[in-house]
Amino acid sequence: MKTAGKIGHRGKGRARLEDVAQRVGVSAITVSRALNDPDKVSPALRERIRAAILETGYVPNRAARSLASNATQTLAVIIPSVSNAVFSNVIKGIYDVCTPRNYDMLIGNTYYSLQQEESLIEKFLTHMPDGFIITGLEMTEETEQRLRMSGLPIVQMMETDTRPPLDMCVGISHFDAGAAMADYLIDQGYQQISVIASQLDERTQHRIQGFSHRLRERRPDAPEQIIANPKPSSVQLGGQLLAELLVRFPDTDAVFCCNDDLAYGAIYECQRRHLRMPQQIAISGFNDLEQSACINPSLTSISIPLYEMGKTAAEMMLKRLKGEQPEPAIVDLGFQLMRRESA
Repeated sequence: MKTAGKIGHRGKGRARLEDVAQRVGVSAITVSRALNDPDKVSPALRERIRAAILETGYVPNRAARSLASNATQTLAVIIPSVSNAVFSNVIKGIYDVCTPRNYDMLIGNTYYSLQQEESLIEKFLTHMPDGFIITGLEMTEETEQRLRMSGLPIVQMMETDTRPPLDMCVGISHFDAGAAMADYLIDQGYQQISVIASQLDERTQHRIQGFSHRLRERRPDAPEQIIANPKPSSVQLGGQLLAELLVRFPDTDAVFCCNDDLAYGAIYECQRRHLRMPQQIAISGFNDLEQSACINPSLTSISIPLYEMGKTAAEMMLKRLKGEQPEPAIVDLGFQLMRRESA
């Protein structure tokens, strides 16, 4: 009677790095270099080594390698939302830099909670990552102390000017972006300009502050017309906030929505009320997500280079891990106001 073979069974024991090297006809050091720093090995040799790894069944021992080199080829990445398209674009930028260089990522979701961020970082430190890429500059004192004591390189993303980074950062000035949208709506001739916002994390608050500051500078007598809700951002909430806004400030002729999700909901609510945009009311957003150019009317929004932000954060991290000092340590990627049909 025949018996089924066991998956993964090897009659001669676990394949070693030396077995791969012997099959290819190179040194074990060359195979190790191909695995850990593939850019230093020719594509043809990398392919031969890859084929030999498949043939021998060799599995790199990451734990042993980390003990020998004090590196795990792993980065911890902390974001506030895995469902938000903003952060999926950022993550893609990080992956596209790190994957070819054989780095893996531990992804953590804070749900915009500084306490959850603190817990995640404490847990991730037990996995011995080579560095942290973290969203935002705000954190608890305990988190800051733990990261400083770790001695690991840290890149903070999305903002540049709210407070000094622990180590390195890449992002934009949300204050300046909010001010730019205020300038645009004022220059278009709108008189009763309002704001709707949700989530109310530090970056959102700085957009509101920049917008309000510029509005007061240019129109000192303009009333402050803001509807803010701490709930997570959504299209549905955008419609609800616009409805509330029009009850409290019925003369509103332009609205700055602090992200595009809210703006989509605001546009749909205007359409339900048969309000013509931008003739009766203008709607503007922030982030310039892919859908913003496609909806009807197309959305005027602040575009920030999300993919480039993730890519730059990863490049800064890998440069530091090579012993180099990224210059500058604070990178402002800037933003662009995308004028479209809605405002």
